[in-house]
This record gives sequence, structure tokens and C-alpha cells, in this order.
Amino acid sequence: MEAGGPLLDNLDLFNELIARLDTEGYAQDDIAWAENTKPPQSAEEFATEAIFVICNSGMKHTIARTIYEKCMAAINAGQSCGTVFGHLGKSRAMDEIWAKRSELFNEYMAAGDKIAFCQSLPWIGGITCYHLAKNFGAQVAKPDVHLTRLAERHATSAQDLCERIAEASGYSVNTVDLVLWRACAIKILDGHSCTIIEPEPPAPRAIEYQGELFAPVQAELF
Repeated sequence: MEAGGPLLDNLDLFNELIARLDTEGYAQDDIAWAENTKPPQSAEEFATEAIFVICNSGMKHTIARTIYEKCMAAINAGQSCGTVFGHLGKSRAMDEIWAKRSELFNEYMAAGDKIAFCQSLPWIGGITCYHLAKNFGAQVAKPDVHLTRLAERHATSAQDLCERIAEASGYSVNTVDLVLWRACAIKILDGHSCTIIEPEPPAPRAIEYQGELFAPVQAELF
């Protein structure tokens, strides 16, 4: 089956997603970040980004951010992540990556296959390796549930979908991936049908009762 569908047949749909995301306060920051991702510049930057991705795996971003900040505070204090985070597997992985940060950074920079190297890191799996590689500037789409669903709707892969839209729009693959993910995550785009979800109309304003609770008493009747 040849790839095709709403996002590939009509670039205006992608542009409309950006406009909707802009009204929600996401588009400018998301696009600025995604268009400027680059390889890590130091061992510390490498390890910090890997720890951030591990914290985010399987968690809501708001919760993961709090855990990440606590873990980095523990690391900077010379303590184990396990002192502030009860997930034994993740804590050990983050401690190991920080301890070996110089070695791992040099190996990453020399690696021909960045995705495969990211996946070789402790607690970085077959999906999160794309997340980490994206954050290091690799132009790849993360095939999570949202992007995979959209790709299936277009009879192609998440990578091919994002590459085609990137070529048509002028944005990077990273940006296209982030726009599509964000639009699905905050329920602007329906991943099954690939249609834009219209915002709920505002609730009708309550009308205050202006009348008196009881009819006026006519004193002359008493």
C-alpha cells in the first residue's frame, strides 16, 4: 500500500496544528528547541540528558521533571539517586551513567550508529533510545504510541511520515515529530482519524436570579 493520508496530502493540516499549538502556548518554544538540538558538548551534558530521558520513561512530564531535579541535586551532592528516588532500576542506571559519563560520552561521539549506542545504555530501551538521540540532535522520529498510530493511518513508518512532512514544510524531522506528538498528547489531533479536534465551546454563563425571594408583603392586608 502506498503511503498517503491527511497529513501527507494536505500541508495546511500540519500548519493548522502549529497554529492551534501556538494558541495553547506550545508552538514557539517547542519549535525553537527542536530546530536547535545538537550533540552533547561535554560528558556532563551527555549524562544529564540521559538521566532526564530515564526519568521521563513511563511517567508524565510534570512528575518526571520533579524526580529529575531531585536526582540531579543528589548527584551534585555526591549521593546516589536512590536516596531521593525509590525506583531501584532507574536509580542504579542513572548512577552508573553518571559514574561512567566520560567513557560513555567518548564512545557516543565515536559511534557510527547513534540509535544503537543509546539503546545500549542502562534503562534506555527500544523507544526511549529515539527520545535520547533526538535530544542529541539526531533527526529521527520517536515511534511512540502517538506517532505509530499516525504512521499507521498513513500506511508508513513514523520516520517516513516525519521525513515527508519535514521536506514539504521546511522544518526538521525533530520539529515535525514534536509537533505531531504534542498535538496528540494535548488532544488537538485525533491519532486514529488524523482529524483536528475542535475545542469545547465555553460553558454558558450562569444567569443570576434578579427577582426577590418572596413577593412583597402588603401591610394593609393585615
